[in-house]
Amino acid sequence: MRVLIAADENQWGEIIAQLRTALPDVEFVASAHQATQSLAGFEVLVPGMSRVDAALLATSDRLRLIQQAGAGMERIDIDAAGQRGIAVANVPSESSGNADAVAELGVWMIIGLARQTWTLPAQFAAQRMGEPIGLGLTGKTVGLVGLGGIGQALAARLTAFGVRLIGVKRQADAEFARRHQLDWLGTMEQLPELLAQADFVVLSLPENAQTHHIIDAQALAQMPPGRFLVNLGRGGLIDKNALLAALESQHLAGVGLDVFWQEPPDPLDPLFHYPVIATPHIAGVTDISQRGNVDIMCENLRRLRDGETVLYRQI
Repeated sequence: MRVLIAADENQWGEIIAQLRTALPDVEFVASAHQATQSLAGFEVLVPGMSRVDAALLATSDRLRLIQQAGAGMERIDIDAAGQRGIAVANVPSESSGNADAVAELGVWMIIGLARQTWTLPAQFAAQRMGEPIGLGLTGKTVGLVGLGGIGQALAARLTAFGVRLIGVKRQADAEFARRHQLDWLGTMEQLPELLAQADFVVLSLPENAQTHHIIDAQALAQMPPGRFLVNLGRGGLIDKNALLAALESQHLAGVGLDVFWQEPPDPLDPLFHYPVIATPHIAGVTDISQRGNVDIMCENLRRLRDGETVLYRQI
């Protein structure tokens, strides 16, 4: 069985090597370029962040499975795959440890924003001690936009800080809110209410037609001055021009970003001149989550090889 990984050998840390070690009878070809040109000769595609559209799928001659190395499916044309009889599966964030990893980084970003960590090099350079005066989290309101595996993992961790938790999701119910200790839970249509109340707004939802630019100029204006925004989902959830304007006017006090509109981002992007805590899309990358991803991917490849039903199949 031949598997095409849409990444070069020096990408994805040790994942490619771990796959080869776990399944020595499977041929893994790692090539970001190949994955954009032709799928001919491969039974499995691991797409990563590569786009998989109908035109690319038309180049396949024996593709049986598109196995995502994580939860994100927004770049895969699932309908086109289904029409060709190609299974599509992912690794849900709550199944691999990814949700826990992302939540941990989200908490770190909230604390970093509250303590103005982007100012610390200048404080040391000026030999000033005891500055800046940070914000304590006790009593602050954290608004969770999206309450899937990551949002729920965030809620579980943030309760220890004495914050007030509020959230929005596609469907709201009182039992869900009680179980996750949310003071208030609304639907996505009630996002303006969340934005008006939250000191910290955290995005942890997928990007699609409904969520693209869910944070635009109007949404940012609904946040009171001096609040913070954290994006753990996808870059396209935020209108970049609107974000830059809100930072320039100091309407936003700071932003935490693990995802960007273009990846990797330009290191000279004017975005980095503002109060921004940025990480290079590593929220879900830990020893635990990587092992969980590899284990589930290997299990599905084994199941495909042995004629069994793959796990977490979308179609």
